[in-house]
Amino acid sequence: MAESTRARILDAVDELGYSTNAFARSLRSGDSGIIGFISDEVASAPFAGKLLKGAQELAWATGQVILSIDTYNERALEDAAVEMMLSYRVRGIIFAAMYHRVMELPSSLAGAPVVVLNARDGAGRVPSVYPDEVQGGYAATRHLLDAGHRRIAMINIQAPDSVLPAGIGRLAGYRRALIDAGIEIDPTLVRPGLGIVEDGMEQARILMQQPDAPTAIFCGNDRTAWGAYRALERLGLRVPEDCSIVGFDNQETLAPYLDPGLTTLKLPYEQMARRAVEILLDEQGAAPLINPIHCSLIPRGSVASAKVHA
Repeated sequence: MAESTRARILDAVDELGYSTNAFARSLRSGDSGIIGFISDEVASAPFAGKLLKGAQELAWATGQVILSIDTYNERALEDAAVEMMLSYRVRGIIFAAMYHRVMELPSSLAGAPVVVLNARDGAGRVPSVYPDEVQGGYAATRHLLDAGHRRIAMINIQAPDSVLPAGIGRLAGYRRALIDAGIEIDPTLVRPGLGIVEDGMEQARILMQQPDAPTAIFCGNDRTAWGAYRALERLGLRVPEDCSIVGFDNQETLAPYLDPGLTTLKLPYEQMARRAVEILLDEQGAAPLINPIHCSLIPRGSVASAKVHA
């Protein structure tokens, strides 16, 4: 083609605002510029919607788009979503969960580029990106230790026999921080729960009515912490003057609005999602299978220095 003809064509393209048909482009190059995002309820759950936001932001910045489907944990819907996305020749698929758990991937994903997000691949075959629960539990407890507390309780968010990674990891971090500080773990200070306000109220009441009550409580999530606040108030006690409290999740509709504001650990939704996209876009395929992401401490007014006991 003559250079003058080529120039006229390009000028016409600019004038008409012509854009390439994505599907036709994928047929030619094998790359549709689409990343599939399959989740249980992430896209429709405001609390975890930042997963989708983080993925969309990095995808857009790198010239990709996100095709998202919620399947509500129905295997038939999962298989249909996978089939549809593969027909679109997606660059890869992010398989996300609303809460941190070990999941079994659909067999229809076999052979496709996949990253598990906010969960772990039970078979250990594909990369998994999830919050570092142990580090978060350690950071929460360390923050209380640094404030001078030595009798620190924990109200967990699941039963002792639960296999969910969040409660297991946060409890392990709590224990590790105490051991590193040379403090013997008192089993009477570790209470089970289900991550609900009512359990926080009940377990905090039990803890604070012990003869040697804790001066601080690490709550396994913010709802539990809210319950602990209410229990202390009913007992005529104050946060943090009589007991410091740290939560987990940084639930933005709750944590900043407690009185005082709740010191808590932030779940790294957007950072996890960006990491998942980075792994899919890495042409070298060198990402590790295990990708725990740091949980940041958000300090507010619920922690004070420990009282000096006579």
